[in-house]
Amino acid sequence: MRLMKLLPALVGAAFLATAAHAEDKGLDNHVKLDPYYNGLKGKKVVFVPLAMGFDLTEGWAAIMKKQAADLGYSFEIRDPNWSTDAGTRAITAIIAEKPDLAIIHNPDLQSYARLEQRMVQAGIKVLQVNLETTNPTDYYVGADWVKVGLIEADALVKKCGTGSGTSGKVAILEGQPTAASNLYELYAYYKIFGADPAIKIVADQAATYDPAKARAITETVLQQHPDLCGIVGNWDNQDVGAGAAVQAAGKSDQVYIVTSGGGSKTGCDNIEKGLLDLIVSYDVPLQGDSLNQAIVQLLLSPAKAGEIQSTYFTPLTLQTKETISSRNCWTLDQLK
Repeated sequence: MRLMKLLPALVGAAFLATAAHAEDKGLDNHVKLDPYYNGLKGKKVVFVPLAMGFDLTEGWAAIMKKQAADLGYSFEIRDPNWSTDAGTRAITAIIAEKPDLAIIHNPDLQSYARLEQRMVQAGIKVLQVNLETTNPTDYYVGADWVKVGLIEADALVKKCGTGSGTSGKVAILEGQPTAASNLYELYAYYKIFGADPAIKIVADQAATYDPAKARAITETVLQQHPDLCGIVGNWDNQDVGAGAAVQAAGKSDQVYIVTSGGGSKTGCDNIEKGLLDLIVSYDVPLQGDSLNQAIVQLLLSPAKAGEIQSTYFTPLTLQTKETISSRNCWTLDQLK
Protein backbone atom coordinates (compact mmCIF):
# COMPACT_ATOMS: atom_id res chain seq x y z
CA MET A 1 0.00 0.00 0.00
CA ARG A 2 2.78 2.36 0.89
CA LEU A 3 4.49 1.58 -2.45
CA MET A 4 1.28 2.41 -4.31
CA LYS A 5 1.18 5.80 -2.60
CA LEU A 6 4.79 6.48 -3.47
CA LEU A 7 4.49 5.57 -7.17
CA PRO A 8 2.89 8.87 -8.34
CA ALA A 9 5.56 10.86 -6.57
CA LEU A 10 8.33 8.72 -8.05
CA VAL A 11 6.87 8.98 -11.57
CA GLY A 12 6.51 12.75 -11.18
CA ALA A 13 10.10 13.09 -10.02
CA ALA A 14 11.31 10.99 -12.96
CA PHE A 15 9.33 13.15 -15.38
CA LEU A 16 10.77 16.35 -13.94
CA ALA A 17 14.27 14.91 -14.11
CA THR A 18 13.73 13.91 -17.77
CA ALA A 19 12.28 17.33 -18.64
CA ALA A 20 15.15 19.11 -16.91
CA HIS A 21 17.62 16.93 -18.80
CA ALA A 22 15.83 17.72 -22.09
CA GLU A 23 15.90 21.43 -21.35
CA ASP A 24 19.64 21.22 -20.78
CA LYS A 25 20.02 20.13 -24.43
CA GLY A 26 17.15 22.18 -25.86
CA LEU A 27 13.79 21.02 -27.18
CA ASP A 28 12.88 19.80 -30.67
CA ASN A 29 9.70 21.52 -31.89
CA HIS A 30 9.02 18.91 -34.58
CA VAL A 31 5.35 18.65 -33.58
CA LYS A 32 4.80 22.08 -35.13
CA LEU A 33 7.73 22.30 -37.54
CA ASP A 34 7.16 19.08 -39.48
CA PRO A 35 3.56 19.74 -40.62
CA TYR A 36 4.41 23.38 -41.35
CA TYR A 37 7.47 22.92 -43.56
CA ASN A 38 6.48 19.56 -45.04
CA GLY A 39 3.02 20.89 -45.80
CA LEU A 40 4.46 23.75 -47.87
CA LYS A 41 7.34 22.00 -49.59
CA GLY A 42 6.68 21.31 -53.27
CA LYS A 43 3.46 23.32 -53.49
CA LYS A 44 2.94 25.53 -56.56
CA VAL A 45 1.84 29.19 -56.51
CA VAL A 46 1.22 31.34 -59.61
CA PHE A 47 0.83 35.14 -59.67
CA VAL A 48 -1.05 36.99 -62.44
CA PRO A 49 -0.57 40.76 -62.00
CA LEU A 50 -1.97 43.57 -64.13
CA ALA A 51 1.63 43.91 -65.33
CA MET A 52 5.11 43.82 -63.90
CA GLY A 53 7.45 46.79 -64.04
CA PHE A 54 5.78 49.16 -61.58
CA ASP A 55 6.03 49.66 -57.85
CA LEU A 56 3.01 47.71 -56.62
CA THR A 57 3.49 44.44 -58.48
CA GLU A 58 7.29 44.48 -58.26
CA GLY A 59 7.08 45.09 -54.50
CA TRP A 60 4.56 42.31 -53.84
CA ALA A 61 6.45 39.88 -56.08
CA ALA A 62 9.79 40.55 -54.36
CA ILE A 63 8.31 39.78 -50.95
CA MET A 64 6.42 36.69 -52.13
CA LYS A 65 9.50 35.32 -53.94
CA LYS A 66 11.58 35.54 -50.77
CA GLN A 67 9.11 33.51 -48.75
CA ALA A 68 8.67 30.91 -51.48
CA ALA A 69 12.42 30.35 -51.65
CA ASP A 70 12.63 30.14 -47.87
CA LEU A 71 9.74 27.71 -47.41
CA GLY A 72 10.32 25.48 -50.42
CA TYR A 73 7.26 26.06 -52.62
CA SER A 74 7.44 27.34 -56.20
CA PHE A 75 6.36 30.83 -57.18
CA GLU A 76 5.80 31.79 -60.81
CA ILE A 77 4.69 35.03 -62.46
CA ARG A 78 2.54 35.11 -65.60
CA ASP A 79 2.77 38.70 -66.79
CA PRO A 80 -0.06 39.82 -69.16
CA ASN A 81 1.56 43.27 -69.48
CA TRP A 82 -1.70 45.27 -69.13
CA SER A 83 -3.55 43.04 -71.62
CA THR A 84 -6.79 41.54 -70.30
CA ASP A 85 -6.82 39.11 -73.22
CA ALA A 86 -3.32 37.92 -72.32
CA GLY A 87 -4.41 37.63 -68.69
CA THR A 88 -7.41 35.55 -69.71
CA ARG A 89 -5.16 33.19 -71.66
CA ALA A 90 -2.77 32.96 -68.71
CA ILE A 91 -5.55 32.05 -66.28
CA THR A 92 -7.00 29.49 -68.73
CA ALA A 93 -3.58 27.83 -68.90
CA ILE A 94 -3.34 27.87 -65.10
CA ILE A 95 -6.65 26.00 -64.82
CA ALA A 96 -5.18 23.21 -66.94
CA GLU A 97 -1.95 23.16 -64.90
CA LYS A 98 -3.79 22.96 -61.55
CA PRO A 99 -1.36 24.71 -59.18
CA ASP A 100 -2.22 24.80 -55.49
CA LEU A 101 -2.85 28.55 -55.43
CA ALA A 102 -3.37 31.38 -57.93
CA ILE A 103 -2.87 35.00 -56.92
CA ILE A 104 -4.81 37.38 -59.16
CA HIS A 105 -4.54 41.17 -59.54
CA ASN A 106 -7.82 41.93 -61.33
CA PRO A 107 -8.03 44.62 -64.05
CA ASP A 108 -11.73 45.20 -63.31
CA LEU A 109 -14.74 43.74 -61.55
CA GLN A 110 -15.83 41.37 -64.32
CA SER A 111 -13.10 40.24 -66.74
CA TYR A 112 -11.65 37.40 -64.66
CA ALA A 113 -14.65 36.71 -62.40
CA ARG A 114 -15.91 33.59 -64.19
CA LEU A 115 -12.39 32.28 -64.76
CA GLU A 116 -11.66 32.58 -61.06
CA GLN A 117 -14.78 30.57 -60.30
CA ARG A 118 -13.59 27.95 -62.79
CA MET A 119 -10.28 27.80 -60.94
CA VAL A 120 -12.07 27.23 -57.66
CA GLN A 121 -14.23 24.50 -59.24
CA ALA A 122 -11.02 22.86 -60.49
CA GLY A 123 -9.70 22.76 -56.92
CA ILE A 124 -7.34 25.72 -57.24
CA LYS A 125 -7.47 28.19 -54.38
CA VAL A 126 -7.63 31.85 -55.45
CA LEU A 127 -6.18 34.84 -53.61
CA GLN A 128 -7.20 38.24 -55.01
CA VAL A 129 -4.80 41.10 -54.34
CA ASN A 130 -5.75 44.78 -54.00
CA LEU A 131 -8.25 44.73 -56.88
CA GLU A 132 -11.11 42.28 -56.59
CA THR A 133 -13.93 41.03 -58.80
CA THR A 134 -17.64 40.87 -58.03
CA ASN A 135 -17.25 37.22 -56.98
CA PRO A 136 -15.41 36.48 -53.72
CA THR A 137 -12.87 33.65 -53.73
CA ASP A 138 -10.78 32.06 -50.99
CA TYR A 139 -9.08 35.29 -49.94
CA TYR A 140 -8.83 39.01 -50.64
CA VAL A 141 -5.83 40.95 -49.36
CA GLY A 142 -5.70 44.64 -50.17
CA ALA A 143 -7.03 48.11 -49.61
CA ASP A 144 -10.56 48.94 -48.50
CA TRP A 145 -11.18 51.23 -51.45
CA VAL A 146 -14.30 52.82 -50.00
CA LYS A 147 -12.29 53.84 -46.94
CA VAL A 148 -9.48 55.15 -49.17
CA GLY A 149 -12.00 57.28 -51.06
CA LEU A 150 -13.60 58.59 -47.88
CA ILE A 151 -10.22 59.68 -46.52
CA GLU A 152 -9.24 61.34 -49.81
CA ALA A 153 -12.53 63.19 -50.21
CA ASP A 154 -12.60 64.30 -46.58
CA ALA A 155 -9.09 65.75 -46.94
CA LEU A 156 -10.20 67.72 -49.97
CA VAL A 157 -13.32 69.00 -48.23
CA LYS A 158 -11.13 70.34 -45.43
CA LYS A 159 -9.11 72.30 -48.00
CA CYS A 160 -11.91 73.36 -50.34
CA GLY A 161 -15.21 73.02 -48.47
CA THR A 162 -17.34 75.27 -46.29
CA GLY A 163 -15.30 77.90 -44.47
CA SER A 164 -12.19 77.39 -46.58
CA GLY A 165 -12.53 80.71 -48.42
CA THR A 166 -11.88 78.96 -51.76
CA SER A 167 -13.95 78.47 -54.91
CA GLY A 168 -14.94 75.00 -53.67
CA LYS A 169 -14.25 73.65 -57.16
CA VAL A 170 -12.78 70.14 -57.32
CA ALA A 171 -11.96 67.72 -60.12
CA ILE A 172 -12.04 63.93 -60.03
CA LEU A 173 -9.44 61.93 -61.96
CA GLU A 174 -10.68 58.37 -62.28
CA GLY A 175 -8.35 55.47 -63.02
CA GLN A 176 -9.74 52.51 -64.95
CA PRO A 177 -13.51 53.15 -64.87
CA THR A 178 -14.49 49.50 -64.33
CA ALA A 179 -11.84 48.65 -61.74
CA ALA A 180 -12.86 47.95 -58.15
CA SER A 181 -10.66 50.72 -56.77
CA ASN A 182 -12.21 53.27 -59.07
CA LEU A 183 -15.84 52.36 -58.53
CA TYR A 184 -15.58 52.07 -54.74
CA GLU A 185 -13.62 55.31 -54.46
CA LEU A 186 -16.07 57.09 -56.72
CA TYR A 187 -18.94 56.11 -54.42
CA ALA A 188 -17.02 57.59 -51.47
CA TYR A 189 -16.14 60.81 -53.33
CA TYR A 190 -19.73 61.61 -54.21
CA LYS A 191 -20.95 60.68 -50.74
CA ILE A 192 -18.53 63.08 -49.01
CA PHE A 193 -18.68 65.88 -51.59
CA GLY A 194 -22.46 65.73 -51.68
CA ALA A 195 -22.61 66.42 -47.94
CA ASP A 196 -20.93 69.84 -48.30
CA PRO A 197 -22.85 72.40 -50.40
CA ALA A 198 -19.68 74.43 -50.89
CA ILE A 199 -18.06 71.67 -52.95
CA LYS A 200 -18.59 71.90 -56.71
CA ILE A 201 -17.43 68.99 -58.87
CA VAL A 202 -16.40 70.67 -62.13
CA ALA A 203 -14.84 67.65 -63.82
CA ASP A 204 -14.95 63.86 -63.56
CA GLN A 205 -12.84 62.08 -66.17
CA ALA A 206 -10.85 58.86 -66.45
CA ALA A 207 -7.09 58.98 -67.03
CA THR A 208 -6.90 55.14 -67.17
CA TYR A 209 -3.63 55.02 -65.18
CA ASP A 210 -1.86 57.23 -67.76
CA PRO A 211 0.04 60.25 -66.34
CA ALA A 212 0.11 61.93 -69.77
CA LYS A 213 -3.68 61.69 -69.98
CA ALA A 214 -4.01 62.96 -66.40
CA ARG A 215 -1.88 65.96 -67.34
CA ALA A 216 -3.91 66.73 -70.48
CA ILE A 217 -7.21 66.50 -68.56
CA THR A 218 -5.89 68.76 -65.81
CA GLU A 219 -4.60 71.35 -68.28
CA THR A 220 -8.07 71.56 -69.83
CA VAL A 221 -9.80 71.80 -66.45
CA LEU A 222 -7.44 74.61 -65.35
CA GLN A 223 -8.19 76.53 -68.54
CA GLN A 224 -11.93 76.22 -67.90
CA HIS A 225 -11.68 76.76 -64.14
CA PRO A 226 -8.59 78.80 -63.25
CA ASP A 227 -9.88 79.03 -59.67
CA LEU A 228 -9.83 75.25 -59.20
CA CYS A 229 -9.19 74.34 -55.56
CA GLY A 230 -8.46 70.63 -55.56
CA ILE A 231 -8.01 67.36 -57.43
CA VAL A 232 -8.70 63.86 -56.14
CA GLY A 233 -7.23 60.99 -58.11
CA ASN A 234 -7.13 57.20 -58.22
CA TRP A 235 -3.40 56.40 -58.20
CA ASP A 236 -0.23 58.39 -57.54
CA ASN A 237 1.64 57.01 -60.56
CA GLN A 238 -1.15 58.42 -62.71
CA ASP A 239 -1.87 61.61 -60.82
CA VAL A 240 1.69 62.88 -60.92
CA GLY A 241 0.66 64.03 -64.41
CA ALA A 242 -2.00 66.24 -62.87
CA GLY A 243 0.62 67.63 -60.50
CA ALA A 244 2.87 68.48 -63.44
CA ALA A 245 0.02 70.42 -65.10
CA VAL A 246 -0.75 72.32 -61.89
CA GLN A 247 2.91 73.13 -61.35
CA ALA A 248 3.35 74.31 -64.95
CA ALA A 249 0.37 76.61 -64.49
CA GLY A 250 1.95 78.10 -61.37
CA LYS A 251 -0.94 76.98 -59.19
CA SER A 252 0.74 74.54 -56.80
CA ASP A 253 -0.16 76.72 -53.80
CA GLN A 254 -3.78 76.94 -54.94
CA VAL A 255 -4.66 73.41 -56.10
CA TYR A 256 -4.46 70.63 -53.50
CA ILE A 257 -3.87 67.17 -55.02
CA VAL A 258 -4.95 64.06 -53.14
CA THR A 259 -4.41 60.51 -54.35
CA SER A 260 -3.54 56.99 -53.18
CA GLY A 261 -0.64 54.62 -53.75
CA GLY A 262 1.65 51.93 -52.43
CA GLY A 263 3.88 54.22 -50.38
CA SER A 264 7.03 53.93 -52.49
CA LYS A 265 9.92 56.39 -52.36
CA THR A 266 8.93 57.58 -55.83
CA GLY A 267 5.59 58.73 -54.45
CA CYS A 268 7.32 60.39 -51.50
CA ASP A 269 9.70 62.14 -53.90
CA ASN A 270 6.73 63.49 -55.83
CA ILE A 271 5.35 64.93 -52.60
CA GLU A 272 8.73 66.53 -51.90
CA LYS A 273 8.74 68.03 -55.41
CA GLY A 274 5.31 69.55 -54.85
CA LEU A 275 3.61 67.43 -57.52
CA LEU A 276 1.32 65.74 -54.99
CA ASP A 277 0.08 66.91 -51.59
CA LEU A 278 -1.38 63.79 -49.93
CA ILE A 279 -1.05 60.10 -50.71
CA VAL A 280 -3.27 57.65 -48.87
CA SER A 281 -0.80 54.76 -48.73
CA TYR A 282 -1.87 51.14 -48.57
CA ASP A 283 1.74 50.21 -47.82
CA VAL A 284 3.08 47.61 -50.27
CA PRO A 285 5.62 46.08 -47.81
CA LEU A 286 2.86 45.49 -45.28
CA GLN A 287 0.61 44.11 -48.00
CA GLY A 288 3.39 41.77 -49.09
CA ASP A 289 3.70 40.41 -45.56
CA SER A 290 -0.09 39.97 -45.41
CA LEU A 291 -0.04 38.16 -48.76
CA ASN A 292 2.65 35.81 -47.48
CA GLN A 293 0.62 35.01 -44.40
CA ALA A 294 -2.46 34.34 -46.55
CA ILE A 295 -0.42 32.12 -48.89
CA VAL A 296 0.79 29.93 -46.01
CA GLN A 297 -2.69 29.77 -44.51
CA LEU A 298 -4.25 28.71 -47.82
CA LEU A 299 -1.57 26.16 -48.67
CA LEU A 300 -1.76 24.50 -45.24
CA SER A 301 -5.51 24.65 -44.78
CA PRO A 302 -7.34 21.34 -45.31
CA ALA A 303 -10.36 23.29 -46.57
CA LYS A 304 -11.22 22.80 -50.23
CA ALA A 305 -10.97 25.66 -52.73
CA GLY A 306 -13.84 28.09 -52.22
CA GLU A 307 -15.00 26.46 -49.00
CA ILE A 308 -13.84 29.33 -46.76
CA GLN A 309 -13.80 32.96 -47.92
CA SER A 310 -11.70 35.52 -46.05
CA THR A 311 -10.89 39.22 -46.39
CA TYR A 312 -8.08 41.28 -44.92
CA PHE A 313 -8.11 45.03 -45.51
CA THR A 314 -4.56 46.27 -45.02
CA PRO A 315 -3.97 49.37 -42.84
CA LEU A 316 -3.70 52.81 -44.41
CA THR A 317 -1.26 55.63 -43.66
CA LEU A 318 -1.26 59.26 -44.78
CA GLN A 319 1.80 60.61 -46.54
CA THR A 320 2.36 64.37 -46.67
CA LYS A 321 5.43 66.58 -46.56
CA GLU A 322 5.14 66.54 -42.78
CA THR A 323 4.89 62.75 -42.40
CA ILE A 324 7.11 61.16 -45.04
CA SER A 325 10.38 59.65 -43.88
CA SER A 326 12.76 56.83 -44.73
CA ARG A 327 10.62 54.55 -42.57
CA ASN A 328 7.48 54.87 -44.70
CA CYS A 329 8.95 55.45 -48.18
CA TRP A 330 10.21 52.08 -49.40
CA THR A 331 12.44 51.15 -52.33
CA LEU A 332 12.40 47.91 -54.27
CA ASP A 333 15.98 47.09 -53.27
CA GLN A 334 14.88 47.07 -49.63
CA LEU A 335 12.26 44.39 -50.39
CA LYS A 336 14.41 42.00 -52.41
